[in-house]
Amino acid sequence: MTEIEPGAPAPGPPARPPGPVPAGYVPREWAQRAPPPPPPPPPPPPFAPSRTPLSAPLPPPPPDAVGDVPFLDTPWVPPQTKRQGWMWLVYAVVGFLAGQIGALVFGLVAGAIAGKTSAQLQAIASASVPPEWYVVSTLLGLWIGFIGAPWLASRTQGTRNFVRDLGLRFRLIDLVGIAIGIGGQLLVAIMYAPFQHDIHDFNGPSQKLTGGSHGGGFIIIAVATVVFAPAMEELFFRGLLLKALVRLLTPLRAAGGARAAGVVLAVILDGLLFGLAHGEWVQLAGLAVFGIILAAVSYRTGRLGMNMVAHATFNLVAIVAIASGGSGLIH
Repeated sequence: MTEIEPGAPAPGPPARPPGPVPAGYVPREWAQRAPPPPPPPPPPPPFAPSRTPLSAPLPPPPPDAVGDVPFLDTPWVPPQTKRQGWMWLVYAVVGFLAGQIGALVFGLVAGAIAGKTSAQLQAIASASVPPEWYVVSTLLGLWIGFIGAPWLASRTQGTRNFVRDLGLRFRLIDLVGIAIGIGGQLLVAIMYAPFQHDIHDFNGPSQKLTGGSHGGGFIIIAVATVVFAPAMEELFFRGLLLKALVRLLTPLRAAGGARAAGVVLAVILDGLLFGLAHGEWVQLAGLAVFGIILAAVSYRTGRLGMNMVAHATFNLVAIVAIASGGSGLIH
């Protein structure tokens, strides 16, 4: 080791070589004191399948996540798991029963306000043409269950975004639903044409809904059946029930033939339940067929807009036909 004499100046940094300094030049003394380079990163581990169970909920969507795609292809749309699917189905059953009870209670309350006795209310309930106040009050009670069940499903088994969870969105293309609604009435007419002479009182359910109304009462009934009834029924049968059936019959991440079979079965079952829910055996076939069409439209678009327009047009055509002395099917 070189000794430094007393009074001698401290050694400075090493002198650079004469002439221009080459790029990247480091004095030998500095290079000896530099820390060693970091070790190379370890190689990535071999691929291992995810241990996340298929029933685990997926992460929430981005705030602007919207789209017109089948809701089975939108992973964040509830119900995401079979458990949630069962809960949505339970909500549908409870909501339907609550709607029936609500219709009965609202009818009784309206009858009490109108000063009707229990015997008179029984006669009104079984009449072929009940008054407008009874029709509207029972519809309001029914709709409480139809909108309450989807709302509870979204709050407790969804993202709490009612519009996104139920697919309550509209696009300009939804005007195609007008043609679907008109075509649905034509299809029903063709279906029943061979049996029209054997079917008695085919318009009975439609006449019970609209036959006793006139003037302002007819306008109220028309608005209820063309605007509010389609909205409530689509929220319930396509927004809530169909999604529960699709999730239960077609598990998340399913693909291929199993997925297609599950979707088809869910669409058919939704249409059949839609027809059965009306309790009109003569009109069951027509109601079920159009319910299947509406379920297919809802699944394909991932929204309720187009089938709400189709449903409203279907009812409007029937009301116009009945008012002009023809026949039509209202649901």
